[in-house]
Amino acid sequence: MSKQPTESKPLLSHTIAEWACALNYEHLSPAAIQAAKLFWFDSIGCALGGSQQDDAKVLLKHYRAMSGGNDTATAFVSGFKTNPVDAAFLNGHMIRAMDYNDIYWKADPCHPSDLIAAPLALCESESLGGKDLILATIIAYEIEMRLCEIGRPGVREYGWHHATLSAFAAPIAAGRVLNLTPEQMVSAIGISASRTFCPGAVTAGKLTNMKNTVDPWAGRMGAESALLARDGFSGPEHIIDGKEGLFAVFKHVQYKGEPATFDGEALVKDLPDSKDSHYRIPDCGMKSFPIEALSHSPLTAMMKTVKEHNIQADNVKEIKVEVIARAADILGDPHKYRPDSKETADHSLPYCMAAGLVDGMVTPLQFKEERVLDKALIPIMDKVKVVANEEFEALFPKFQPSRVTITTNDGKSHATRVDVPKGDPRDPMTEEEIAVKFNALGGDVIGKDQCKRLQRFIMNIETAKNLGGLFELTTAR
Repeated sequence: MSKQPTESKPLLSHTIAEWACALNYEHLSPAAIQAAKLFWFDSIGCALGGSQQDDAKVLLKHYRAMSGGNDTATAFVSGFKTNPVDAAFLNGHMIRAMDYNDIYWKADPCHPSDLIAAPLALCESESLGGKDLILATIIAYEIEMRLCEIGRPGVREYGWHHATLSAFAAPIAAGRVLNLTPEQMVSAIGISASRTFCPGAVTAGKLTNMKNTVDPWAGRMGAESALLARDGFSGPEHIIDGKEGLFAVFKHVQYKGEPATFDGEALVKDLPDSKDSHYRIPDCGMKSFPIEALSHSPLTAMMKTVKEHNIQADNVKEIKVEVIARAADILGDPHKYRPDSKETADHSLPYCMAAGLVDGMVTPLQFKEERVLDKALIPIMDKVKVVANEEFEALFPKFQPSRVTITTNDGKSHATRVDVPKGDPRDPMTEEEIAVKFNALGGDVIGKDQCKRLQRFIMNIETAKNLGGLFELTTAR
């Protein structure tokens, strides 16, 4: 029987699997290695803070009750020992819990550090070292960020969450740690992605604990799928670009009268394979505020205006916030004017602007329950008018433009526009700036001295023969 023309070139999962399996630490660029260490530094800081959130405590209690037997991996802070799949999930959730970890936004948004707890758990349970972790981290970022670029438009535009895409990247990073063969890697991708399509309801309207859980769950599936594939369990090779795979399923979606599509060639074009290659990881951004990514530009703009003109909260008549349409939709809908949870508050522009104006800062303290429920902020929130700006639409995602105009009671107006928030690769956070964030998040959890020792360990992690020292330092005494 003759081959169909569609089968003349290899399926994308094979191309990616062969690349990932062939890539070694020696192939990585110095810039990619340094970026991986900085993202681990930022992510573990986020996890230390995240460990104190109520949902993280609920999950730890649940998994303690379920555990038994294979305790080869460690959860941050508590030091709880469990299997690598559950540890991947618990640690991934802690990294994510405060919505303070990294951000990359092209056609879709993503947070690649949501996925790196899986390779970490597997490195620990397989007794591997820092170089193995860095390699898997760089692979996770490369594929996750590419998946985020290839939608025409992105899946977020028609109601799906980016955790849908994370399920394709997570098993590749996890599988590299387990040294899977290309065939096993293809299966791992198929197993994971078959189970993890995620609707956008988790970030729409009223938000729940699932908002910060769906992506770590994709990371968990990556770990479990890689382990299953190593044991011979099979998954569909055509899950990306074959029959009824990712591309085919979304082709049924009409967006502005056209079928939604993906640029499959861009997913595998010029995959980096040498020290001289350009790796994606340095192109990812970090968050200088613990809030939804599209809030950073307007909050930066408002804080600049307030500081420059010494504006007091009780002298403000209106705060007009001009942003791109999707930011107005996500961050300015009616639910966001009366947040009743941390999850809704950190996705609320009215809340973030009001808290920033009154408190002079937006840190994890602003998302404690008593602050979120403080009725004194309601009159200020009601002065925030979030509007979509057509002109800004054309500049996104290259820029994240926003303009904030504060009108005071005496009728004066002060406007500031910000296109690139702090933490963007064009205005990156330095190791010193990450250390300030890290110590603010981890100082009360593990102590300031331990934070310093942990920083030294992470920033020299490529020299670690095993990762026991990392877990000792992330455990609260």
